[in-house]
Amino acid sequence: MQAFTVHTGLVAPLDRANVDTDLIIPKQFLKSIRRAGFGPNLFDSLRYLDEGQPDQDCSARPLNPDFVLNTPRYAGASILLARQNFGCGSSREHAPWALEDFGIRAIIAPSFADIFYNNCFKNGLLPIVVKAETVDSLFSAVASSEGYALTVDLPAQEVRGPDGWSVRFDVDAFRKHCLLNGLDDIDLTLEHADKIRSFEAAHLAQWPWLSRQTT
Repeated sequence: MQAFTVHTGLVAPLDRANVDTDLIIPKQFLKSIRRAGFGPNLFDSLRYLDEGQPDQDCSARPLNPDFVLNTPRYAGASILLARQNFGCGSSREHAPWALEDFGIRAIIAPSFADIFYNNCFKNGLLPIVVKAETVDSLFSAVASSEGYALTVDLPAQEVRGPDGWSVRFDVDAFRKHCLLNGLDDIDLTLEHADKIRSFEAAHLAQWPWLSRQTT
């Protein structure tokens, strides 16, 4: 998993509440569990004017010119600004996979659905909860200033703007540790690999018949 420390990126505003996981990555793309390659289908029903299908080449599909991530102004955005209850709906982990594969590193919103919020941390994304009035101010700043970028400082737990503006955010200490060090659940388990091997060796020494293969 990619570590997250300090990131500066262009902000893209998605000005709608209750964005569910089916909107983030539609159901027809859930057949794959590769964890990669979902970026072209992020917000598929919003980005394109036709209906996308799994393994389809998206390069020639008709784009919706009105969708924020299709506009030249927000090309290359890596910070998503959203409204309340972002990531609601089903618990599909494909949603953070698609966001991460597209290039989104952090999401700022007044609130997130619990399962989506947890899945973000497990996949290298930083979901940041700030007050609704702070989000309102950020939407105004993004709209009035082309190329508006923010710096997200996870060690300091702070978001900073280009004009000296800043706001602090809360994050669980364990989740912070995992993101700073790029540790997903498998990596956390492998940190104890020596203890696991020692246990297995002692276990088989006591019950050697467990290692015998039957024919």
